Amino acid sequence: MSQKEIEESLNLLQKDWDVDPILRQFMLGKITDVSDYSIKVKDVIFHIPYLASEKKYILWKCFWPDCHNCCDRQGRLPLTSDDLITIGKGLKYKKTSDFIKNETITTTWQDSSPSGQTTTMTTINLKRKKDETIQEDGTHISCRFLDEKGGCSMHPDRPGVCYLYPFSTWLENEKGMARVHATYQFTGDCPGFYLAEDMQQMKQELKDYSKIIYDYTLSSSRTMRENFGSVSFG
Repeated sequence: MSQKEIEESLNLLQKDWDVDPILRQFMLGKITDVSDYSIKVKDVIFHIPYLASEKKYILWKCFWPDCHNCCDRQGRLPLTSDDLITIGKGLKYKKTSDFIKNETITTTWQDSSPSGQTTTMTTINLKRKKDETIQEDGTHISCRFLDEKGGCSMHPDRPGVCYLYPFSTWLENEKGMARVHATYQFTGDCPGFYLAEDMQQMKQELKDYSKIIYDYTLSSSRTMRENFGSVSFG
């Protein structure tokens, strides 16, 4: 996302939530004395930003059900092969191929990891609205499965990527072993980020998300091997 898009999201967010001015400056790229604090929790290495000038970490907690911005301002919903089967059945499709034809859209997009590696992804995405077009991929669209009370009408069978928010994940080859990494997505839409002097306040979230992230990342990798998408590194 561009800084302009993030700023627009932050301005919209501040209509309903208090946003720490330091975090706002950070998300807009105006704070540069930032280091990457890596912590291994179970099978995942989390990369947590540390602001040297403030001597604080950027931590996170979810404010659902008071906030459901992650559903109301979706960018895309890439599906794993497991998602295709589970969600297809939930929507009463007898054939996965029919579900893919009617309820999904295939797009290609680029993502960058903190290591600087650029990844080109081609994925099968759940349509966030029935008539979604390829041109709308990556833009903010409210998910059609978000109900009037801010809940997900297909929970707990919603796409695996929904469980990850606000994290993004990737695999790296470390001495012949696949290692799962995770860091935050800073889109300006989530009010859950805050500053803290130590990591203890987020200890439980990291434990809970470690399994979710590990399982999803391996499932996503398997999805590519099963030819439900493709990935190339640059």
